[in-house]
Amino acid sequence: MSGIEQRREERLPGTSTVVRLAIAGRAYQAEVRDVSANGVGLRLTGLPPADTDRLRTGRILPVAIVRAGATTTGAARVAWLKAGADGVEVGLELMNGGRPDAEDAPLDLSEVMVDAGLALRCPAALLRSRQLLPLCVIAGHVYVARAGGHDAVGLQIIERQLAMPAVPVAATAGSLRAAIDRVLGQNGQASGSRRAVAADGEAPGSGAMALVDELIATGVLRGASDIHIDPESDRVRVRVRVHGELEELRTLPLDGYTEVVSRIKVMAGMDISERRAPQDGRLAAASADGRQVDVRVATLPTRRGERVTLRLFAQAAGDLRLADLGMGEVDLARFDRAIRRPHGLILITGPTGSGKSTTLYAGLRQLQGTEPLNILTVEDPVEYDLAGVAQMDISQGGERLTFANALRASLRHDPDVLMLGEIRDRETAEMAIRAALTGHLVLSTLHTNSAAGAVTRLVDIGIEPFLVGATLRLVVAQRLVRRLCPVSWTERPLATHEAAALGRPDLAGRLVRDPLGSLHNANRGYVGRQGVFELLPVDEDLGRAIAQGTGEGQLKAILRGQGVPTLADDALAKLLAGSTSVPEVLKAITTW
Repeated sequence: MSGIEQRREERLPGTSTVVRLAIAGRAYQAEVRDVSANGVGLRLTGLPPADTDRLRTGRILPVAIVRAGATTTGAARVAWLKAGADGVEVGLELMNGGRPDAEDAPLDLSEVMVDAGLALRCPAALLRSRQLLPLCVIAGHVYVARAGGHDAVGLQIIERQLAMPAVPVAATAGSLRAAIDRVLGQNGQASGSRRAVAADGEAPGSGAMALVDELIATGVLRGASDIHIDPESDRVRVRVRVHGELEELRTLPLDGYTEVVSRIKVMAGMDISERRAPQDGRLAAASADGRQVDVRVATLPTRRGERVTLRLFAQAAGDLRLADLGMGEVDLARFDRAIRRPHGLILITGPTGSGKSTTLYAGLRQLQGTEPLNILTVEDPVEYDLAGVAQMDISQGGERLTFANALRASLRHDPDVLMLGEIRDRETAEMAIRAALTGHLVLSTLHTNSAAGAVTRLVDIGIEPFLVGATLRLVVAQRLVRRLCPVSWTERPLATHEAAALGRPDLAGRLVRDPLGSLHNANRGYVGRQGVFELLPVDEDLGRAIAQGTGEGQLKAILRGQGVPTLADDALAKLLAGSTSVPEVLKAITTW
């Protein structure tokens, strides 16, 4: 099936077609009529008020189309709603994918992505006392979770705060309380200094201080890596980078923007009087759950004013697991064997933002659960707070502290495992090789395009090939692709030109999935990211080939002969398994 509400040439004749759809477990039947200027819709009559409430834009419903005696079943997404004289008019987008039963019961908000920025713009006392939580915006409406009956007063206040109509959504009471605590803080202190900020960006009461607190809190809750604040000719644009993608957060008025920048500079220990030169600083902030977040601040003078970028670090590493990163079973077993060896060098390669540090931390977390180990890390900066590990942030040591001398000093503390944030130069590489040769397990990252390219890179910066062959145990090349929402998605055949762009013309016609915005994914279509991996295990034969100076091309040929999957192979496997989309794979492979 394919979407029909916007395709006039594919309209189904109302005289011979009947659609049955289920709402909250009840079946309803309607004749197809042309009730929209854009295409086909349905007119439903006799719906109980509770079911009409559940019939909302973005919801996925089970449908059955009966035509000429034949019945086709599937799912449909509610594209639009309109109150008619004799019932509710509904536009449906028919689809091949999704879980049509996902919303028959109240939502479990532990399985729902919440746009925390909406809640932080509403009075915290209101949300707590009335147990309401804005979830996301779909088609110009804010969807608000509630556990009890209809709260017209509470919804009206939220509508005024966010300047858009509110649609109530049933949620389980326990998951709603937990979600409110997660967003606002369990004791209320995390949000106590924040006041509601109106839709036009004016912050009453605490002004710039409250606004800066809110922006940082929103970025942390949305899992953003960066917050970008850009002055333009008539406004200030605020965006966040979430899972590698820039998203519009809000706009602020130009009036008062200077005070916002000054507030950030004061918090970051920067010179508030200097506005014509770039500056760097750092500040510490607390998340809603009480975790400390390290924020790196950079300002840049532009024609319109100072541009500010906030980079968020020091996330909690307690939930990091190798099994959740996207590695297949074979790759997981191969990685696990490598990190359990008593000594050697393990490298994670890829461009900036490809998840290298996350993989390293997940590996350290797995090692911690096996046996008592003395683990030290040398990083710039520390991206995750890892309990039980001595972490050294070289950015705090000034010019006297470098990766190389920090690593040299670490060796005097009897480590079993050393994690080096990045190998940047010959001196650092030599120290890492020496540590691996003297009985330590060393994990680090390197900027290369492929696993085999790590060998070439080490040789290029001055490491002898025989040393590389003797110490290297595993190279992991990786990229990140966004993960499709497991609840809401559409399915279609892979186009011929897409198959050609993927380098696999033979895959044309295979079913692939596309994102579909819904309440479950905050209208984004994606929930999180997953890794795409290529593992190069260095056994005795491959180590000998590296020691003999074998080039990158020959190493790749050896791996192909051994049947080792490439990055492209792993990306295509995830596409065909339905966990990511064609645009994500195409975007990732352009860097290979």
